[in-house]
Amino acid sequence: MSTVSTHPDRALHGGKGEAITRIGPGLALQSLSPAVLWRYRELAWSLAKRDFSVRYRQTCLGTLWAVIQPLVSMVVLHVFFGKAMGLEDRVGGVAYPIFLFAGLLPWNLFTTTITSSTQSLIANQHILTKVYFPRILLPISAATVPLVDFALALVVLFGLMVFLGVSFSVSLLALPVALLGALLSAVGVGLALSALTVWYRDTRHALPFVMQTWFFMTPVLYPPAILPEGYRWLLMLNPMTGVIDAFRAAILDQPMTMSTLMMPVAIGSLLMVVGAVIFTRAERSFADVI
Repeated sequence: MSTVSTHPDRALHGGKGEAITRIGPGLALQSLSPAVLWRYRELAWSLAKRDFSVRYRQTCLGTLWAVIQPLVSMVVLHVFFGKAMGLEDRVGGVAYPIFLFAGLLPWNLFTTTITSSTQSLIANQHILTKVYFPRILLPISAATVPLVDFALALVVLFGLMVFLGVSFSVSLLALPVALLGALLSAVGVGLALSALTVWYRDTRHALPFVMQTWFFMTPVLYPPAILPEGYRWLLMLNPMTGVIDAFRAAILDQPMTMSTLMMPVAIGSLLMVVGAVIFTRAERSFADVI
């Protein structure tokens, strides 16, 4: 994020006191200033619409891909892990397709947002050196398309619940809180990685491997209780563990405490601030390096 200041500079203008606009690096947290983001809201909306159009342009099924991907993944994982490996018998009597789908949705939102945000600066390098705007808008606006995909897939999850006879409850009102935790974590990680990608382009090649490994270290396929007591603390280091736990508790009407809901938001907020700090410190050299 950069600060823009206008002040008279007599030395450069023969003592006439003409105004000069200076653009320089600002404080890290200014990158997340609601006032700054609101000022450039139309640009952010234009970037989001462009990303959505590019993603589904000249496709046969269009936005149906947002539904097909998690649905097919759920069926395949259900057969191989639920049936073949017997995980469906270890989820406490819950319908394993719902258990699995409720884990896949926030995970897909998380990984797709990170991937889109990480590539956002490189994909828009043609405008980074030509015009001033808050660079942080690029990775943030990249999160809008995964959010639309998430909303479409959530409708499918609700339909699957009706089909399998899983009742709806008031705990569904907690879904926005779990969603907020996932978005904050994803955008925070995406901010840091997008800045890193400008300097090291092989970050894009390493990211799929990292996300695949991260997937198996996240309780998407299995409940945390399946791990031995001495190893469960490792899951607590994973920011997505709390998100998926809260999401499943809301969907399946499982007991939840205030810490179950607020911990993912707190961790996501921390990742967001850290990502903004890293992004802002690297931002001043984007135009020179990219």
